[in-house]
Amino acid sequence: MTQQDASHPGQDHPLPEDTMTDLVSDGPVQAHGPLARLAYALGGIGLLGATAADTLAVAGRHTGIHLLGSIELVQAMVVILASSAMLIVTIVHGHASVHMLTERLRGVTAARLARFAALLSALVFLVFAAGSAWIGAELWNGHEQTELLHIPLRWLRLLWTVFALLIAWRFLRFAFGADRPEQA
Repeated sequence: MTQQDASHPGQDHPLPEDTMTDLVSDGPVQAHGPLARLAYALGGIGLLGATAADTLAVAGRHTGIHLLGSIELVQAMVVILASSAMLIVTIVHGHASVHMLTERLRGVTAARLARFAALLSALVFLVFAAGSAWIGAELWNGHEQTELLHIPLRWLRLLWTVFALLIAWRFLRFAFGADRPEQA
């Protein structure tokens, strides 16, 4: 498909050069600092743990040796992996966003709206953390655990609550101007 074909029918003008400027860069962006290193380490552990559990379960099914509870192991590892991934993407300001409106505004106004969006995102993660802490407090002595392997869920819930608070903190830093995308 050529640029001619991509334009509207009856229009012979090529697409403007800056059409794709609001997309995330193709180059990898890495978070730096001790918090990022911790998130990368825990995310790696989660990814390797989930992969190993699922690989052993599939190999076991083919050899007749079943790994009971492999789904529970994968689910526990996904909590660690997803929490780490959300923190890393928040540190590098890599959350998905649509700029159809803000790209038409002045830079100062667009920056204010971005800070307001970060404030709303912080509030959402604070609500997540509060809800998880509430459920965690209610069930802490309930010894909630998975069915087959008896993996205690309170530690996974506590980990998620801490990560939700860290994500909210990073959003608040950006909302109040202490953190700029290029500083990540």
